Amino acid sequence: MNLVFMWETFLELIAAVPTTLRLAVTAVGLGAVLALLLALCRTSGLRILDWPARFYIYVFRGSPLLVQIFLIYYGLSQFPEVRHSAVWPILREPYWCAVIALMMNTAAYSGEIIRGGLLSVPQGQIEAARACGMSRFLAFRRIVLPLAIRQALPGYGNEMISMVKATSLASIITIMEITGVAARIISDTYRAIEVFLVAGAIYLAINFVLTRCVAFLEYRLSGHLRQPLPTRPRVTGDSP
Repeated sequence: MNLVFMWETFLELIAAVPTTLRLAVTAVGLGAVLALLLALCRTSGLRILDWPARFYIYVFRGSPLLVQIFLIYYGLSQFPEVRHSAVWPILREPYWCAVIALMMNTAAYSGEIIRGGLLSVPQGQIEAARACGMSRFLAFRRIVLPLAIRQALPGYGNEMISMVKATSLASIITIMEITGVAARIISDTYRAIEVFLVAGAIYLAINFVLTRCVAFLEYRLSGHLRQPLPTRPRVTGDSP
């Protein structure tokens, strides 16, 4: 292996990291909002809300993400109604097509994760909030949602890591993120092993930082589960 070439490759791939992170952060952020709506529909007890949410989750969890990207990027442009609509300036951009596909895909998985967190909240907590005079919305905002987020955080952290890795599929529609730049370098140099080793190391570093951030947040939100520090026994003669 040529270490000089690998270093030059590293410098080129590092320049594509902001695009990868922007894709992942935008998709996860928008997907979290959609996932919360899906989870609320699934837990509403109303068939008119539950069944469309079930269908959405089934479709996007049951089909490959790559197919979803192709359908959004290549498929929607086949309809004249779409090309002449107000959303065409967004849908004709590869970046936003990738964001939409990633967002809709992660929302299907995250919706079920958040639904599990909502169902894990003890009913007694909700009844206590209602007994204190809280409205349904206030009890949801101050009691149910924080508890649900804490329960769903480990699973949701895994989904965020999956989304970082899934951004590599955006290179299929000409987006020059890490994998896209790596593919271009390979086509120029035919040195796939060194290039993909460097690209894999960068993805590992990104996900390591993300894993540590999620672990720290989980640690901060679970203080009530940690054992208190032992207190030093008082010795006669110590000042009160």
